[in-house]
Amino acid sequence: MDKNIGVVWLRDDFRVIKNDALIYACKYHETVCALYIYKKKEFNNRSAQRWWLFQSLNNFKNQLEQLNITLEVVAADSYKEIFEQIFKKKKFSIYWNKVYEPQFLLFDKKIANSLKLKNINFKIFKGNLLNESHEIKKSDNTPFKVFTPFWKTSEKFYLEKGFQKNEKINLKNKKIKFLNKSINLEIILPKKKWYKKFENFWKPSEEKALKNVKYFIKNEIAKYGENRDIPGVQGTSKISPYLAFGQIHVETIWQECQAIQNKNNGYRKYVNELGWREFSHSLINYFPEMLKGNLKKEFDFFPWEDNPKNLSDWKKGMTGYPIVDAGMRELHKTGWMHNRVRMITASFLVKHLRIHWQEGEKHFRNCLLDFNEANNVAGWQWVAGSGADAAPYFRIFNPILQGERFDPNGEYVKKWVPELSNIPKEFIHKPWECNKIVKDFVLGKSYPKPIVNHEAARNAALEAFKKIKKKTK
Repeated sequence: MDKNIGVVWLRDDFRVIKNDALIYACKYHETVCALYIYKKKEFNNRSAQRWWLFQSLNNFKNQLEQLNITLEVVAADSYKEIFEQIFKKKKFSIYWNKVYEPQFLLFDKKIANSLKLKNINFKIFKGNLLNESHEIKKSDNTPFKVFTPFWKTSEKFYLEKGFQKNEKINLKNKKIKFLNKSINLEIILPKKKWYKKFENFWKPSEEKALKNVKYFIKNEIAKYGENRDIPGVQGTSKISPYLAFGQIHVETIWQECQAIQNKNNGYRKYVNELGWREFSHSLINYFPEMLKGNLKKEFDFFPWEDNPKNLSDWKKGMTGYPIVDAGMRELHKTGWMHNRVRMITASFLVKHLRIHWQEGEKHFRNCLLDFNEANNVAGWQWVAGSGADAAPYFRIFNPILQGERFDPNGEYVKKWVPELSNIPKEFIHKPWECNKIVKDFVLGKSYPKPIVNHEAARNAALEAFKKIKKKTK
């Protein structure tokens, strides 16, 4: 056993199971300390996630204490600032798991070079993906831009590598501190306490993540193919926030899925969702320009609308389209939104209102507990038609028909838009048709009038799309 301190630098890996950096440090060092650097600027526009981070750090701190491992949380404007302090320390080795956004991978290289120059022992491990983001390419050595062949290749590649056996972490002899500069975790929380509602819906911990996955696979996955599009039922695993913070590794989910005997349509659909996550990370690493703009450059010419009033109404869930408003209110109250409704609300913003997808991406980043840069950017560009393997811009969701199809009885709408609770189901997705029919319901007072007419908005979007086609010919 190495008598030097084994320092584990944490980022989005608040777990004991399949935490390669932590497992390695505990295996080869007598004393281990975990270090989290709270980079303030990184969370400036991620208000909801600051609550999840606060809860995660508290829970993981307690979890590590049971292993006699101290978790130190230090605050800084940059990682560089803290690493300058780390370099001054003696008799330590440092380990961490990769994060697959390009800026983090670049910083890892810089830090690795500095550590080498200073003869400090370190090791970098694979992060929370099935495959490294650079490992999956086409036969001609170019990156995939279409999901299905990407995921087929990824699955084959991963299966050929084989599953890694879970290693148990043994209790350390004593606790030890490294920098000894831990902050009061309360400073992480946003000043506005709108996040207090989240406590009714979420428990951010590794234990809860594992329980949720096991329950879902045992009881719900068989019906996932049918139920995943119905927001009014519990048809999804809601594991995405836990994945975003690394309270569960994607390999754990994969292996739990592999263990079930009945590999039905639900199983296949669910595993494919893991694939889209892998695909998004691959895209932003091969095409980092996506993080700042359109992958399809013709969309740089799209005539987006600048309409602060419509944007505000969309954010507040006051568009006058019930399925859209229900989704936006669910987001604000829970920090999460059903996936089908994410597509509907996003489509409404970029096609009915013709507001730039980056405005939506920014809002989701601030409000989603499961925000992940790769997923968020790729998802918004998919809806806008400007990304890889994207939905064509001219395919415009009708929010009325989407509501009637996926929330036929209005359970979802009535839950999040209570002012429509007395509206008959035949009118629930078009309440303007029952004005004066339902007692005490007055459109424009009880509930907003639609901020745009569907048909007119659709026609305007198609005309706008024609303009970019002309400019790019």
